[in-house]
Amino acid sequence: MSRIHISDLHQHTGKQVVLKGFAHAIRDQGKIKFIVLRDISGSVQVVVFEPTLLESLKHLSLESVIEVTGEVKEEPKAATGFEVAAEKIEILSPAQPELPIPVFNKGGEEPDQQVRLDWRFLDLRRPEKQLVYKVWTEFERALADYCVSNDYIQIHSPKLMSSPSESGAELFEVQYFDRKAYLAQSPQFYKQMAMSAGFEKVFEFGPVFRAEPSFTTRHATEFQGFDLEKSYIKSHQDIIAEEEAMLAKAIERVKEKYGEEIKTTHNREVIVPTLPFPQITLSEAKKILTERGITSEKDGDLSPEEERNISEYVKEKFNHEFVFITEYPHQTRAFYHMRLEEDSELTRGFDLLWNGVEITTGAQREHRYDVLVKQAKERGMELESLQFYLDFFKYGCPPHGGFGAGPERMIMKLFNLESIRDVSFLYRGVKRLTP
Repeated sequence: MSRIHISDLHQHTGKQVVLKGFAHAIRDQGKIKFIVLRDISGSVQVVVFEPTLLESLKHLSLESVIEVTGEVKEEPKAATGFEVAAEKIEILSPAQPELPIPVFNKGGEEPDQQVRLDWRFLDLRRPEKQLVYKVWTEFERALADYCVSNDYIQIHSPKLMSSPSESGAELFEVQYFDRKAYLAQSPQFYKQMAMSAGFEKVFEFGPVFRAEPSFTTRHATEFQGFDLEKSYIKSHQDIIAEEEAMLAKAIERVKEKYGEEIKTTHNREVIVPTLPFPQITLSEAKKILTERGITSEKDGDLSPEEERNISEYVKEKFNHEFVFITEYPHQTRAFYHMRLEEDSELTRGFDLLWNGVEITTGAQREHRYDVLVKQAKERGMELESLQFYLDFFKYGCPPHGGFGAGPERMIMKLFNLESIRDVSFLYRGVKRLTP
């Protein structure tokens, strides 16, 4: 007999079934034992009456993996409306009696985050934690579906590079045979190579590495990136329009499939954003923040406090969770960002904030070889190490732009969680390389 999932029990009323999962809870009442069995799809109460079977289970511990064979019965008092009368139970893998952290913590205090990260495989057994990755799967698939349906081509760029892909960002240096290499900070150069190759539209999901000594709730040394690049644009506004349409579709998909679960487990109402998203230039944002009593030493960027406050302003004024901040000064952006106008101090660049957190950086890129060389020289960059990249623009390259987004931050905001550590499958930070 094949195993079924608990979520399918309603199709097997009065029939014998085989279930497999974890012993989530155990109540022993002498001549009867109740076991709550949990699998990836849900949980159900298993009732054990038979004396020999009861004897064989007297040392059953929480979180042991078991196989249950029994009859499905309707039980209105049960949370699922069903229970299983056990005929046979096999312990497939016994758990040690003392768990390092509780999996089912009814009414108890949440273990410290660092302890939970030490025992992440146990922490992730909790259904509300598993929901994060179900949602992430649907969200990422929705982004990919949008791209494919709009004729984007998926690429997989290398993560070992001979030179930095982001000026100013910290690098992980690795020994590569007889020379140095760097872990990729983004697929930026290779997305632009695809534009030069005539792909016109590309997207990529992949790991990103940043050697930033940061301990904030939004930073990690290794995280997942979602990148997109598009040719024949007129300005960065074309990229903005593409991203907001894509995100609205993806969030709508998540709401349709998991909106109720997210609301039940995390008390978060998933809101599908209206189009277009609000836009505020950086200089306008600074004025608004000053009027709200928020100041910062960062003239050419927004501090985390400023991001939170400008998002609060947007929520109050536009009733919107998103806002694009545009027209950043060129000194604070990558050298390949196109200027707003020739010799302008401002770029055709933008950031997207979601409820106070930056989730995207994007821009129209500079596609003119001579201008790129000039902008690289202005930054004091060594052209020799960039020559492979500059060569992409020597032989004709369409006007193009794109963005890089952080799915961890997006999922964090979808659930209204405080830290990307709680949405990273295994978080990597300055002091964490295990498990």
